[in-house]
Order: sequence, then C-alpha cells, then structure tokens
Amino acid sequence: MKRRAALIALPIVAFAPLAFLQRRRQPAAALQPIVSGLANPWGMAFLPDGSLLLTERPGRLRRVTFPEGQLGPAIAGTPTVDAEGQGGLLGIALDPNFSANRRIYLSFSERRNGGNATAVFRAALNADFTSLENGKVIFRQNMAIESDSHFGSRLVFDLTGNLFITTGERGSHAAEAQNPASHLGKVLRITPEGSPAPGNPNLPGWAAEVWSIGHRNIQGAALNPKTGELWTVEHGARGGDEINTPKAGKNYGWPIITYGRDYSGAKIGEGTAKPGMEQPLHYWDPSIAPSGLTFYTGEIYPDWQGDLFVGALAGSHIARLKVNGSKIVAAEKHFVDFARFRDIVQGPSGHLFVLTDEDEPEGGLYRILADGEKPVSAK
Repeated sequence: MKRRAALIALPIVAFAPLAFLQRRRQPAAALQPIVSGLANPWGMAFLPDGSLLLTERPGRLRRVTFPEGQLGPAIAGTPTVDAEGQGGLLGIALDPNFSANRRIYLSFSERRNGGNATAVFRAALNADFTSLENGKVIFRQNMAIESDSHFGSRLVFDLTGNLFITTGERGSHAAEAQNPASHLGKVLRITPEGSPAPGNPNLPGWAAEVWSIGHRNIQGAALNPKTGELWTVEHGARGGDEINTPKAGKNYGWPIITYGRDYSGAKIGEGTAKPGMEQPLHYWDPSIAPSGLTFYTGEIYPDWQGDLFVGALAGSHIARLKVNGSKIVAAEKHFVDFARFRDIVQGPSGHLFVLTDEDEPEGGLYRILADGEKPVSAK
C-alpha cells in the first residue's frame, strides 16, 4: 500500500480497560514521511551529529542525514546475517563513549553449525560514515536452533556502561526460557567487550550472562529516564503481550504463566500466576505484536512528557501509555491501521521517529509532527 503523501493524519482511539487519557488538545496530528524505499527496517539510533543510523533486516546499515532526509548507501563491514523469516540485521546501539571510540553494536541472526542464533557484533564507524572497522562478534547465543523466529535483539546500555541484550526462545523451544543455563528467552547483560557483566545474578545453574529468565520474545527495550531501570515489551502468543521491568535473578513466567493462549486456542502452561514468578506491569489481549519502545522526554508534545510509546505490528498502530511510577494507568492507540510499526525513538529535536516494517520499497522512516506543526528539520 502506498503511503507517500506529504503528511498523513490518522485517528487516535483509546482502548479499555485503562482510562481515557485526558488532554487539552490533540497533541499529534500527522506522520511526515522522511525516507521511503526501505526493506524491513528494524532498528535505529541517532548519532551525535544529528544524523540517524538504521538497520534493514536483509543485512544493510544505512545513514539518514537531515534536514533533507537523504538516505545514504549501505555502510560496508556489517556482519553476514541469516536473513530468513524474522532473522537478519536487527537491533542497534551506540557505545556510551561513541564520541571518543565511534563504536556501534548490532544484533543479528547468525548462521552456524546446528542452526542459527542471536549474536552481537561490535565495530567502529569510520569518520566518513562509509564503513565499519575492526568488527568482531562479541556475543553468541549458547544454543543454535533451526528456526526463523523469535530472535529478540534489542540492545540497551545501562547506566554503568554495560549492555543489555534481549533474546527470544526461538518459538519451538519455549521450555528453554525456563532453563537458566540457556541464553534463549532471556535478558542478558554483558560488558562492552562481551564478558558477563559485574553484578549479574550468578545464581547456581545460571549462565553468567543471564539477568532474568522466562521471556518469550522481547522486541522493545529502553531505560526509564527517571529511575534508570530497564523496561521491556515482549510478544505473547494469542494475547499476553507484556511490559516488564526485568530485575536481576527474577523469573517472568513464560511458558508456565501467561495471559495469552496458543494460536490454536489451547491453554498454555498453568494459568496467569504462580509463586516465584513475576507479574507484568501491563498486558494486551488481544495481542498487538509489540516492537520498539521508548520513553518521551522532549518538549515538542508537552502532554506526552514521561509517557511510554510502543510500536505495534499486528495491531498496526503506535501505543501511548501513561506511566505513574511503576504503574501504567492509561493508554491510547495512535495512527491506527497505518502500518506495522517496528521501532520508535526520540530524536535530538524532541520529535519521535518511527520505522514501518514492510518489504522494499514500502518500508519507511517517519517523523511525528505536533498538531499544526509544519515539517521541520530533525536538528
């Protein structure tokens, strides 16, 4: 479906059981197309100069410059990816010391003996933004599975400079999410060099990289700007998508407890609660297939400050969630039925930018404009 109009305005719909969000006026009216012609764009990160790096699942890393929204050629030196199904070149994060070391981190699906697995690649972006140098794989999931689904793959640096990695349980191996020795269905935490990070749980039988267990497929992650805690959003099955704040050494239940059901309609596990397993902060039923998560801290949309935003794939909208401490108290749907929203981040200007996950040439990068705002530079 073509979506190349200068501006696209779409409705906002609030949904039960949370309260309607109260606001003085409509805070966002349009999506401004910035770049089109992308092939399943997946992750993005703004550079200190105001330009943007984005990944395309088939294996390309691209740079977008502003204000013209010019898309550069593929950057050389990326890892070889196994781009089948949900796999490919996925998450991206900048080193906290990027200005000094120019390092970036990429999560991807890697083919190896016995199947494929989530891996993390580190390299330095050269000064003219054309290639990655001194690249190396610093982390490999400790089980390779013959599957094209559930790679997780969001990357987030914590306040200590260590790197959170989210993984999936690869679909057909759900029980591995409860195996603490496995990297499947986990939040992991490593140093920038790839070693297990200091402060990890290191419980008996746990792999040294494991932070938390019992996750299905985490495709959104961000630090809460007020607390520094990691927040994540993960796919359920038929219903049961979850927002969690993964804590060290905790078990988040999959596939023993869930608010979803199997795609066949059959029951999964033992119910919705069990002692020793954590409850989500929020869940969706029916599923929205969430991917991409960010807290808004800018001033472009004043009514949104402190709110949490999640992209929806199957739900084809952007979810706005009102946060009060550790609780989600209200929610809205924005840009309903527009596209599969894969990622959402805040740019240097305070605007939110979103990626739509569609095959080439329909995948795109968009800027959310406030009500009455004319298209502006991202700088």
